[in-house]
Formats: sequence, C-alpha cells, structure tokens
Amino acid sequence: MATRQISSNGKTKSPRVQVVLPEELCDRLSALAEQESRTVSNMAKVLIQEGLKQLEQKPAIEETESSPALTSTEGFRSALEAQETKRLKGAPRRFRLHRP
Repeated sequence: MATRQISSNGKTKSPRVQVVLPEELCDRLSALAEQESRTVSNMAKVLIQEGLKQLEQKPAIEETESSPALTSTEGFRSALEAQETKRLKGAPRRFRLHRP
C-alpha cells in the first residue's frame, strides 16, 4: 500500500511505494535513468506511466478474440516458466535475532 508523508509546510506529498528489484533490473534502470538525465525514481515513474498507458489502451476485444482461455496472468506465468532457471550464489544466509 502506498504511504503518504506530510511536508514541512503541512501539504501532503505524493504517495510513496517501495519496490524490491533484482540487482540486474536495478542496474538497467539506473543506466537508463543516467542516459536520460533523470533520477532513478523519476525514470521508474515514467516507465510505470508508459506501461499503464499501453495496458489501458489495449482493447478488451483483442484479448478475448486472440485466446479466450489465456488471461494476462496465465501469459505472465508461462513467460516466467519459459525463463532459464538460475542457481543461487552460495547457501542462504540466516539471520540471528538477539533478544535482550
């Protein structure tokens, strides 16, 4: 859920969303932001806006005619399953919580 903060003059700031990205995707986003002289946050905002605009402009008829049984979730899942599996680098790290 997006969180809102209040600025020092009392106005509410834009909602903030925290996203966890794989390192490779973060590097690509940073490089693109630098190439376009933007901050990483602003570049992410622009890319999200463009992606949403494309999704909203896609006619609903196109989805039902092409494959009525294939939803966007199923398409996303099949694309993920088609990706090459990657091995973890080393054993998982365990965190120890020290209680006073």
